Amino acid sequence: MSLMLQKYQGLGNDYLIYDPNKNKKNLGKDAIIKICNRNFGIGSDGILYGPILEENKISLKIYNPDGSEAEKSGNGVRIFAKYLLDKGYVDGQKFVLSTLGGDVEIEFLEKKGTMIKVLMGKATFMSNEIPVIGDKREIINQPVMFRDYFYNTTCVSVGNPHCVIMMEEVTREKATELGPYVENSKYFPNRINMQLLKVMDRQNLQIEIYERGAGYTLASGTSGCAAAAAAYKMGLTDSKVTVHMPGGELKVEILPDNSIYMTGEVGYIGYFTLADDFLEIYN
Repeated sequence: MSLMLQKYQGLGNDYLIYDPNKNKKNLGKDAIIKICNRNFGIGSDGILYGPILEENKISLKIYNPDGSEAEKSGNGVRIFAKYLLDKGYVDGQKFVLSTLGGDVEIEFLEKKGTMIKVLMGKATFMSNEIPVIGDKREIINQPVMFRDYFYNTTCVSVGNPHCVIMMEEVTREKATELGPYVENSKYFPNRINMQLLKVMDRQNLQIEIYERGAGYTLASGTSGCAAAAAAYKMGLTDSKVTVHMPGGELKVEILPDNSIYMTGEVGYIGYFTLADDFLEIYN
Protein backbone atom coordinates (compact mmCIF):
# COMPACT_ATOMS: atom_id res chain seq x y z
CA MET A 1 0.00 0.00 0.00
CA SER A 2 3.01 2.31 -0.20
CA LEU A 3 2.87 5.17 -2.66
CA MET A 4 5.61 5.89 -5.18
CA LEU A 5 6.07 9.12 -7.11
CA GLN A 6 8.47 9.86 -9.97
CA LYS A 7 10.11 13.29 -10.18
CA TYR A 8 11.12 15.07 -13.39
CA GLN A 9 12.04 18.65 -14.26
CA GLY A 10 11.69 20.86 -17.29
CA LEU A 11 13.95 23.93 -17.20
CA GLY A 12 13.85 23.87 -13.40
CA ASN A 13 10.06 23.54 -13.30
CA ASP A 14 9.74 20.30 -11.31
CA TYR A 15 6.77 17.94 -11.21
CA LEU A 16 5.91 14.73 -9.38
CA ILE A 17 4.12 12.03 -11.34
CA TYR A 18 1.43 9.97 -9.64
CA ASP A 19 0.61 6.95 -11.80
CA PRO A 20 -2.83 5.54 -10.85
CA ASN A 21 -1.97 2.31 -12.68
CA LYS A 22 0.89 1.67 -10.23
CA ASN A 23 -0.60 3.11 -7.00
CA LYS A 24 -3.74 2.08 -5.15
CA LYS A 25 -4.25 5.18 -3.02
CA ASN A 26 -6.19 8.24 -4.15
CA LEU A 27 -4.82 11.77 -3.99
CA GLY A 28 -6.93 14.33 -2.15
CA LYS A 29 -6.38 18.08 -2.01
CA ASP A 30 -4.73 17.98 1.43
CA ALA A 31 -2.37 15.24 0.27
CA ILE A 32 -1.36 17.19 -2.83
CA ILE A 33 -0.63 20.31 -0.77
CA LYS A 34 1.51 18.40 1.72
CA ILE A 35 3.42 16.39 -0.90
CA CYS A 36 4.26 19.53 -2.90
CA ASN A 37 5.46 21.42 0.18
CA ARG A 38 9.24 21.82 -0.02
CA ASN A 39 9.69 21.69 3.76
CA PHE A 40 7.12 19.13 4.93
CA GLY A 41 6.82 16.99 1.78
CA ILE A 42 8.86 16.09 -1.27
CA GLY A 43 8.48 19.49 -2.91
CA SER A 44 7.38 20.27 -6.44
CA ASP A 45 5.65 22.78 -8.71
CA GLY A 46 2.73 20.38 -9.04
CA ILE A 47 1.56 16.80 -9.49
CA LEU A 48 0.88 15.10 -12.82
CA TYR A 49 -1.85 12.48 -12.38
CA GLY A 50 -1.86 9.81 -15.05
CA PRO A 51 -1.85 8.19 -17.46
CA ILE A 52 -5.61 7.79 -17.53
CA LEU A 53 -6.16 5.15 -20.22
CA GLU A 54 -9.56 5.07 -21.90
CA GLU A 55 -10.43 3.75 -25.37
CA ASN A 56 -6.97 4.28 -26.91
CA LYS A 57 -6.85 7.76 -25.38
CA ILE A 58 -4.12 8.92 -22.97
CA SER A 59 -5.24 11.64 -20.56
CA LEU A 60 -3.48 13.67 -17.89
CA LYS A 61 -4.68 15.68 -14.90
CA ILE A 62 -2.47 18.50 -13.61
CA TYR A 63 -2.61 19.71 -10.00
CA ASN A 64 -1.04 22.88 -8.63
CA PRO A 65 0.74 22.95 -5.23
CA ASP A 66 -2.37 24.54 -3.68
CA GLY A 67 -4.44 21.51 -4.73
CA SER A 68 -6.30 23.25 -7.55
CA GLU A 69 -6.47 21.67 -11.00
CA ALA A 70 -4.73 23.37 -13.92
CA GLU A 71 -6.01 23.14 -17.47
CA LYS A 72 -2.62 22.74 -19.12
CA SER A 73 1.12 22.96 -18.45
CA GLY A 74 3.74 23.17 -21.18
CA ASN A 75 6.59 21.84 -19.05
CA GLY A 76 4.15 19.40 -17.47
CA VAL A 77 3.10 17.79 -20.75
CA ARG A 78 6.72 17.47 -21.89
CA ILE A 79 7.69 15.90 -18.56
CA PHE A 80 4.74 13.53 -18.72
CA ALA A 81 5.56 12.55 -22.29
CA LYS A 82 9.07 11.61 -21.15
CA TYR A 83 7.58 9.50 -18.34
CA LEU A 84 5.27 7.71 -20.77
CA LEU A 85 8.23 6.89 -22.97
CA ASP A 86 10.37 5.76 -20.03
CA LYS A 87 7.67 3.41 -18.74
CA GLY A 88 6.67 1.98 -22.11
CA TYR A 89 3.21 3.50 -22.37
CA VAL A 90 4.18 4.94 -25.76
CA ASP A 91 6.79 3.73 -28.23
CA GLY A 92 6.36 5.91 -31.31
CA GLN A 93 7.87 9.25 -32.19
CA LYS A 94 4.50 11.05 -32.04
CA PHE A 95 1.30 10.73 -30.03
CA VAL A 96 -1.60 12.81 -28.70
CA LEU A 97 -2.06 13.63 -25.01
CA SER A 98 -5.38 14.92 -23.64
CA THR A 99 -5.56 17.59 -20.92
CA LEU A 100 -8.35 19.63 -19.38
CA GLY A 101 -7.19 22.53 -21.59
CA GLY A 102 -7.34 20.50 -24.81
CA ASP A 103 -5.30 17.93 -26.71
CA VAL A 104 -1.61 18.45 -27.43
CA GLU A 105 0.50 16.69 -30.04
CA ILE A 106 3.82 15.34 -28.75
CA GLU A 107 6.91 14.67 -30.85
CA PHE A 108 10.15 13.20 -29.48
CA LEU A 109 13.10 14.75 -31.29
CA GLU A 110 15.61 12.09 -30.20
CA LYS A 111 15.53 8.51 -28.94
CA LYS A 112 15.80 9.17 -25.19
CA GLY A 113 12.96 11.70 -25.30
CA THR A 114 14.77 14.48 -23.48
CA MET A 115 14.12 17.03 -26.26
CA ILE A 116 10.42 17.31 -27.03
CA LYS A 117 8.35 19.38 -29.45
CA VAL A 118 4.70 20.02 -28.62
CA LEU A 119 1.84 21.44 -30.67
CA MET A 120 0.11 23.25 -27.83
CA GLY A 121 -3.08 24.37 -29.58
CA LYS A 122 -4.21 27.86 -30.54
CA ALA A 123 -3.78 31.16 -28.75
CA THR A 124 -6.84 33.33 -28.25
CA PHE A 125 -7.00 36.92 -27.04
CA MET A 126 -10.81 37.01 -26.66
CA SER A 127 -11.83 38.01 -23.15
CA ASN A 128 -14.66 35.49 -22.87
CA GLU A 129 -12.31 32.61 -23.71
CA ILE A 130 -9.59 33.52 -21.19
CA PRO A 131 -11.78 34.58 -19.22
CA VAL A 132 -11.70 38.30 -18.31
CA ILE A 133 -14.74 40.15 -16.99
CA GLY A 134 -16.57 42.75 -19.07
CA ASP A 135 -17.69 43.01 -22.67
CA LYS A 136 -16.41 40.51 -25.21
CA ARG A 137 -13.20 41.94 -26.69
CA GLU A 138 -9.53 41.34 -27.39
CA ILE A 139 -7.19 42.63 -24.68
CA ILE A 140 -3.96 43.57 -26.43
CA ASN A 141 -1.48 46.04 -24.91
CA GLN A 142 -4.20 47.76 -22.91
CA PRO A 143 -3.61 49.76 -19.69
CA VAL A 144 -4.93 47.73 -16.75
CA MET A 145 -4.64 48.76 -13.11
CA PHE A 146 -3.01 46.43 -10.62
CA ARG A 147 -2.15 47.67 -7.14
CA ASP A 148 -2.90 51.34 -7.94
CA TYR A 149 -0.75 51.46 -11.08
CA PHE A 150 -1.51 51.01 -14.78
CA TYR A 151 0.42 48.34 -16.70
CA ASN A 152 0.39 47.67 -20.45
CA THR A 153 -1.31 44.28 -20.49
CA THR A 154 -2.16 41.59 -23.02
CA CYS A 155 -4.39 38.70 -21.96
CA VAL A 156 -4.26 35.38 -23.79
CA SER A 157 -5.32 31.77 -23.36
CA VAL A 158 -3.25 28.88 -24.69
CA GLY A 159 -5.55 26.36 -23.03
CA ASN A 160 -5.03 28.13 -19.70
CA PRO A 161 -5.22 31.86 -18.85
CA HIS A 162 -2.30 34.32 -18.96
CA CYS A 163 -1.74 38.00 -18.27
CA VAL A 164 1.35 39.32 -20.09
CA ILE A 165 2.71 42.65 -18.82
CA MET A 166 5.19 44.62 -20.91
CA MET A 167 8.22 46.03 -19.08
CA GLU A 168 11.59 47.50 -19.95
CA GLU A 169 13.25 45.34 -17.30
CA VAL A 170 11.95 42.18 -15.62
CA THR A 171 13.10 40.76 -12.28
CA ARG A 172 12.18 38.03 -9.86
CA GLU A 173 11.54 40.67 -7.20
CA LYS A 174 8.98 42.46 -9.37
CA ALA A 175 7.29 39.19 -10.31
CA THR A 176 6.91 38.08 -6.70
CA GLU A 177 5.73 41.55 -5.67
CA LEU A 178 3.13 42.01 -8.40
CA GLY A 179 2.16 38.37 -9.05
CA PRO A 180 -0.30 37.81 -6.18
CA TYR A 181 -2.25 40.95 -7.11
CA VAL A 182 -2.51 39.95 -10.77
CA GLU A 183 -3.32 36.29 -10.08
CA ASN A 184 -6.19 37.18 -7.77
CA SER A 185 -7.40 40.35 -9.50
CA LYS A 186 -11.14 40.96 -9.79
CA TYR A 187 -10.69 41.03 -13.59
CA PHE A 188 -10.01 37.29 -13.74
CA PRO A 189 -12.82 35.09 -12.37
CA ASN A 190 -10.72 31.89 -12.61
CA ARG A 191 -7.51 33.59 -11.47
CA ILE A 192 -4.63 33.87 -13.95
CA ASN A 193 -0.93 33.22 -14.65
CA MET A 194 1.28 36.30 -14.97
CA GLN A 195 4.34 36.95 -17.12
CA LEU A 196 6.51 40.04 -17.01
CA LEU A 197 7.81 40.41 -20.57
CA LYS A 198 10.86 42.17 -21.98
CA VAL A 199 11.35 42.07 -25.75
CA MET A 200 15.10 41.76 -26.26
CA ASP A 201 14.95 41.75 -30.08
CA ARG A 202 12.77 40.19 -32.79
CA GLN A 203 13.99 36.66 -32.01
CA ASN A 204 14.41 36.79 -28.23
CA LEU A 205 12.16 37.40 -25.23
CA GLN A 206 12.86 37.45 -21.51
CA ILE A 207 10.13 36.66 -18.99
CA GLU A 208 9.64 36.29 -15.25
CA ILE A 209 6.71 34.15 -14.15
CA TYR A 210 4.18 34.00 -11.34
CA GLU A 211 1.93 30.98 -11.77
CA ARG A 212 -1.64 30.59 -10.61
CA GLY A 213 -1.71 28.17 -7.68
CA ALA A 214 2.07 27.78 -7.61
CA GLY A 215 3.65 31.22 -7.16
CA TYR A 216 7.02 32.22 -8.57
CA THR A 217 8.54 29.58 -10.86
CA LEU A 218 11.80 29.32 -12.78
CA ALA A 219 10.08 28.35 -16.00
CA SER A 220 6.69 27.60 -17.54
CA GLY A 221 5.94 26.21 -20.97
CA THR A 222 2.52 27.77 -21.36
CA SER A 223 3.91 31.07 -20.03
CA GLY A 224 6.58 31.02 -22.70
CA CYS A 225 3.94 30.31 -25.35
CA ALA A 226 1.65 33.05 -24.05
CA ALA A 227 4.44 35.64 -23.96
CA ALA A 228 5.57 34.73 -27.48
CA ALA A 229 1.99 34.87 -28.78
CA ALA A 230 1.45 38.27 -27.18
CA ALA A 231 4.69 39.76 -28.52
CA TYR A 232 3.99 38.42 -32.02
CA LYS A 233 0.40 39.69 -31.93
CA MET A 234 1.72 43.19 -31.15
CA GLY A 235 4.18 42.97 -34.07
CA LEU A 236 7.24 43.11 -31.81
CA THR A 237 8.81 39.79 -32.85
CA ASP A 238 9.07 37.29 -35.66
CA SER A 239 7.01 34.11 -35.61
CA LYS A 240 9.94 32.07 -34.24
CA VAL A 241 11.46 33.19 -30.95
CA THR A 242 13.57 31.96 -28.07
CA VAL A 243 11.98 32.61 -24.69
CA HIS A 244 14.57 33.11 -21.95
CA MET A 245 13.52 32.21 -18.38
CA PRO A 246 15.59 31.79 -15.20
CA GLY A 247 15.35 28.00 -15.60
CA GLY A 248 16.37 27.90 -19.25
CA GLU A 249 15.17 28.49 -22.80
CA LEU A 250 12.17 27.44 -24.87
CA LYS A 251 11.86 27.63 -28.64
CA VAL A 252 8.40 28.85 -29.66
CA GLU A 253 6.88 29.13 -33.13
CA ILE A 254 3.58 30.88 -33.89
CA LEU A 255 1.75 29.58 -36.97
CA PRO A 256 -0.54 31.73 -39.18
CA ASP A 257 -3.67 30.26 -37.54
CA ASN A 258 -2.33 31.13 -34.03
CA SER A 259 -1.34 27.53 -33.30
CA ILE A 260 1.82 27.27 -31.21
CA TYR A 261 4.77 24.89 -31.30
CA MET A 262 6.96 24.70 -28.21
CA THR A 263 10.31 22.87 -27.99
CA GLY A 264 12.35 22.25 -24.85
CA GLU A 265 14.29 19.79 -22.71
CA VAL A 266 13.21 17.66 -19.75
CA GLY A 267 15.14 15.45 -17.35
CA TYR A 268 14.48 12.62 -14.89
CA ILE A 269 15.40 13.20 -11.23
CA GLY A 270 14.37 10.02 -9.40
CA TYR A 271 11.61 8.23 -7.54
CA PHE A 272 10.25 8.64 -4.02
CA THR A 273 8.44 6.11 -1.84
CA LEU A 274 6.42 7.86 0.83
CA ALA A 275 6.77 6.73 4.45
CA ASP A 276 3.91 4.96 6.23
CA ASP A 277 3.53 7.83 8.72
CA PHE A 278 3.28 10.32 5.88
CA LEU A 279 0.59 8.19 4.23
CA GLU A 280 -1.73 8.78 7.20
CA ILE A 281 -2.86 12.01 5.52
CA TYR A 282 -4.71 9.89 2.94
CA ASN A 283 -8.25 8.71 3.34
